[in-house]
Amino acid sequence: MPGASSGLMRLAQRSTVEREAALEHCELCGTPIPADHRHVLELATRDVKCACRPCGLLFERSDRMKLIPGDVRRVGDIDLGLPVEIVFCVRINGATKAFYPSPVGPTESLLAVDPGVELADDVEALLVNRGHAWIVGIDVCFALVGVVRTHWRGLTGGAEVRRELDTFFAGLDRRSRG
Repeated sequence: MPGASSGLMRLAQRSTVEREAALEHCELCGTPIPADHRHVLELATRDVKCACRPCGLLFERSDRMKLIPGDVRRVGDIDLGLPVEIVFCVRINGATKAFYPSPVGPTESLLAVDPGVELADDVEALLVNRGHAWIVGIDVCFALVGVVRTHWRGLTGGAEVRRELDTFFAGLDRRSRG
């Protein structure tokens, strides 16, 4: 069947094009990147950008951008004395700021906080959930905010957001052991 092979070729090409379109791309050079790619922080705008490995390494020590750490470290239990269950602390311009994930995005706390751990300026955060704490890249905190924004229902969030948050933090535990 002469037409069968050309039909299979078109299908294979279309599938390749569709797969490439579905892939994420480096926001600095446009190269397709895998789902588990790294991120950089543009310091002037505080924007987080997806980065391929070469671009991430290029901007690792830049004055304009910083590579966000990809590791997750469990640091035990911490009580920050804040009236919320989930909070993340980031050092920005030398000052530590605390943020709560909320259905409208990250909300900055007006209370002073001292996390008691060393954090890389701008790109690393202390993430606390009910006293359990991890040091993570800030992209993890933005992903957490995305979970809350996507799944929050009503005044208290609902069962769906609680399930998703449990899954999110179980994933952090797995990553911190791996």
